[in-house]
Amino acid sequence: MKAMTIGKLAQSAGVNVETIRYYQRLKLLEEPAKPLGGVRRYSETAVARVRFIRRAQELGFSLAEIQRLLRLGDPQSCGEARALASEKLTLVESRVADLQRLRGVLKELIGRCDQRRGRVACPIIESLAKQG
Repeated sequence: MKAMTIGKLAQSAGVNVETIRYYQRLKLLEEPAKPLGGVRRYSETAVARVRFIRRAQELGFSLAEIQRLLRLGDPQSCGEARALASEKLTLVESRVADLQRLRGVLKELIGRCDQRRGRVACPIIESLAKQG
């Protein structure tokens, strides 16, 4: 197993050094011991862990949720990981529905604006200025 510096770890995992330090502060990544007068060395396992964290973030998991996933680690915990992913899917579906509603409202406002060209009052501004 090849040992590497924090800079090499960051480069190998596709993040910056401050990201590695941040993950260490959050206890997502173990900080190896520093030899007297030396430099901390990280293993390939650390690269895999940082990549895991990044992939989980890309799927929308928060760092707190990623901590839970990392604790589950073994194959026997698949049910718990599935439950967490199911919760995330429900949240994503809710956000998609909200975005679709927002899309409809914006299209309608733009359409009203297009119909009222040349008039003084702007339907978009009027809508945003309304109370309640």
